[in-house]
Amino acid sequence: MTTGLIPGGQPPDPRPTGSLPHQRREPVGHAAQHVENRSRSSVITARAAASFEPVGRSVASARSFVRDTLQGWGFADIVDDAVVLTSELVTNAVVHAGTSADLLCLRSDEGVRIEVADRYPEREIPLQGAAINMGSPDREGGRGLQLCAALAGRWGVEYTPTHKTVWFQLDLPARAVGTRAAGPALPADLLPLADGRVRVAVIQIDRTGHITAWSEDAEELFGYAAEQVSGKPLTDLAAWPHTPGTSTGIAEALQLSRWEGSYGIRAASGRVTPVYASHLRVRDTGGEPSTVCLLVRDHERAVLQTPLRVPASDTSTTSEGQGTDPFEVFIGYPAPDDLDGLLQRTVERARDMLDGDSAFLLLATDDETELEVRASTGLPSARQRFARVPVEAGPGRYGSARMPAVHDDLTAVPGAVPLLNGTGMRSIVTVPLKVEGRLTGSLGVAAEAPGRYSNEEALRLQFAADRIALAVESARLGELERLRRGSLNFLVEASDLLAGTLDRDQTLALMAQMTVPTLATWCAVYTIAHQASEPYLSYVLHEDEELIDGIKSLLSKVPPPDPVPTPGARVWAAPGEVAHQAALRSSMRSLGLSGGPTRQVTPGIGPTLATASAVGGETVVLPLVARNRVIGMLTLGKPTDEHFRQEILELAEDLSRRAALALDNARLYSERTAISQALQRSLLPPELPVIAGVEVEVIYRAAGEGNEVGGDFYDVFPIRDGAYGFAIGDVCGTGPNAAAVTGLARHALRLLAREGLSGPAVLERLNSAILDEGARSRFLTLLYGEMRPQEDGSAELKVVCAGHPLPLRLRQDGSVEPAAEPQPLLGVIEDLELYEQTVTLDPGDVLLCVTDGVTERREGARMLGDDGLADVLTTCTGLTAGAVAARIMRAVERFASDAPSDDMAILAMRVPGLHKD
Repeated sequence: MTTGLIPGGQPPDPRPTGSLPHQRREPVGHAAQHVENRSRSSVITARAAASFEPVGRSVASARSFVRDTLQGWGFADIVDDAVVLTSELVTNAVVHAGTSADLLCLRSDEGVRIEVADRYPEREIPLQGAAINMGSPDREGGRGLQLCAALAGRWGVEYTPTHKTVWFQLDLPARAVGTRAAGPALPADLLPLADGRVRVAVIQIDRTGHITAWSEDAEELFGYAAEQVSGKPLTDLAAWPHTPGTSTGIAEALQLSRWEGSYGIRAASGRVTPVYASHLRVRDTGGEPSTVCLLVRDHERAVLQTPLRVPASDTSTTSEGQGTDPFEVFIGYPAPDDLDGLLQRTVERARDMLDGDSAFLLLATDDETELEVRASTGLPSARQRFARVPVEAGPGRYGSARMPAVHDDLTAVPGAVPLLNGTGMRSIVTVPLKVEGRLTGSLGVAAEAPGRYSNEEALRLQFAADRIALAVESARLGELERLRRGSLNFLVEASDLLAGTLDRDQTLALMAQMTVPTLATWCAVYTIAHQASEPYLSYVLHEDEELIDGIKSLLSKVPPPDPVPTPGARVWAAPGEVAHQAALRSSMRSLGLSGGPTRQVTPGIGPTLATASAVGGETVVLPLVARNRVIGMLTLGKPTDEHFRQEILELAEDLSRRAALALDNARLYSERTAISQALQRSLLPPELPVIAGVEVEVIYRAAGEGNEVGGDFYDVFPIRDGAYGFAIGDVCGTGPNAAAVTGLARHALRLLAREGLSGPAVLERLNSAILDEGARSRFLTLLYGEMRPQEDGSAELKVVCAGHPLPLRLRQDGSVEPAAEPQPLLGVIEDLELYEQTVTLDPGDVLLCVTDGVTERREGARMLGDDGLADVLTTCTGLTAGAVAARIMRAVERFASDAPSDDMAILAMRVPGLHKD
């Protein structure tokens, strides 16, 4: 190999600035040896290489490659000089020499060495002692060596029979301990938020998705010891954010070579901790693949988050001489297959193409009235993601989005580009993305220095935007189709859930649970009871349960949103403003700025700040309209600096319409149920009287869901001093019609008995009242009696059994016998001749009265019957009235496995006898 050393390889100290260094007179062999010694003087710790075809666009690609490489190595101090030198040397190779260029970057502990090799070795080799003419500084080409002499610490040229290589080395500047790189000065509120000590959890996952390593910071963040999680699948701990229409999960993310994004980890406490993760797929020495996951708290994502910077493989022609796709030339090959990846790659390439400091891309909504921020790079944070701005000229928008625009200095037009407020950007160029004349988006590149861009840069950016507009629109439509398919599935499932309940409280809970976290981070439901009443905060839900009480307390201090029936979501700024003011007051009190003692308020600062952060993002309100009336509002919110996607708001609007109808149905059902239950309860005795010397117990079960009263009824009431009436009856049928006759019978019995009529007379008049109902009348079986406790401890009963199952008397010796004779039922014939029978209950005796729902209890062909009931009653000797009734009911329930189909009533009366001292 023949090697030549260009003067400047060992520059004098200080470095010449005004004139070129003279050639050192050394033998060529000696110079070659010197170069070899210098290349081995420091240890190479990393290298990166790329080749570029002889086309003009390769120069921009080479600049991007060097910038990405050096920033990745942490050498931001020398990036600008390296990019300038590389640009000139690659230009000499691919433009002036007309050959491809090979670019090699070598990192060492001293600095960076960059080599640019072309395939044009026939150029003149500098001779020893000959004057060197490096060309005029005003010439278009040939300035690369001049710049090397001016900027590089060491540089040189090496020749081989097939290549010529120009190299330069940039040494790291001396800097204070701890200084690595510097960024623009930012306001304090734009700096990333960190909670105390920043912990980075390091987790290693094997090829099957199981955890093999768990760092100490992971233990601190999530509460699990390493031995508790080793060998478990990460999917058991990960709470993956499922979005309608997307299918990528944690298992798929672990198989990718590199992935960054957000999800949750279920901690040992049961809470889900939001994290930002960086995954890297690696192989061990045995060739086994595994994934290393670095995780931080999601609000500390700035520690890990880096934009994806993939160098392009730009080739202008194939071996057959065919041109490549202009889209691939700009975006790189292969192009990302998802919309977010494509947009992120686009803004990064646009920034590099114009040597900008930041770039962003906005997509138009379907009606082209607003633009939505979808990707950005070089900005302090992604806080504006999904923020929307109007398209046309006016406050909050830079000029017109439909034409290219250049701003030389944003400080001269404050607020012209709200997205860049507080970022330090001064100059900007924006161009529209159009497909078939229709506006689909806007692409912008900005720089910190003023006056960086002109119409020439706008034309270059517009050319690139025209190349990618169709691909972006196609990817956007594909994403919308997936979202809409997912939205349809979501709405179908939501409709099924909402239709499955008529309980108001459960409907409110379902509304909130369906929106959090699928559509929003937190949700609040306001309900309006009547047209003139104020909205009432009925339900609050946040994906972090510990924040629910704080949000509920904050919203209780905010006037509710106005119940506007206009469809669609509207922004509600009040919660965010109140949260910000509360957090500010808490912070000032913690610093002792309010004049009060800080020890009393300091413990509440954490929750206040957490609540403020939780509701500090965009909040929207959707009206709940049913039957042409606003019955409530559905409020959805995002945490600080987050916005809603337009598609999510449209999905939420569809959900709100279904939820409003379900909520109104639940309200109507609840009102009717309350009315029905109130009427039914009015048909039952308020309470049983206390009768001296007699135990009374009643068990009543109405058949049918939601019924408290059916066709069976009972009553025990005082008639006059020392006398009590009791009744148990059964109206033909069940449900409301039977309950109407029940009410008539019970109230008529009380009125007639208190008029002093005898038992037969009471029932005869009740029979007439039932027949007077006409078509609504129903026949009725009734057992009515009057009871008078005696001084000897017994009780005298006068009983009339009108078509009802006969009452049974249980004596102390265990014998059971009927206590009355059957007589005609009521509501069938007009002229009844009834009579009463007298029964005396001795101390210890029990009188059991039941309806036919007890005796006709069936299991297949078997029926409990009168004999079965008597057999059960014989086992109740010595039991209290309550125990007798309970045993009878238990026997009836156990007789058959099916639920009872008929109303049942059990009335047990027992005479315990006199108590002697």
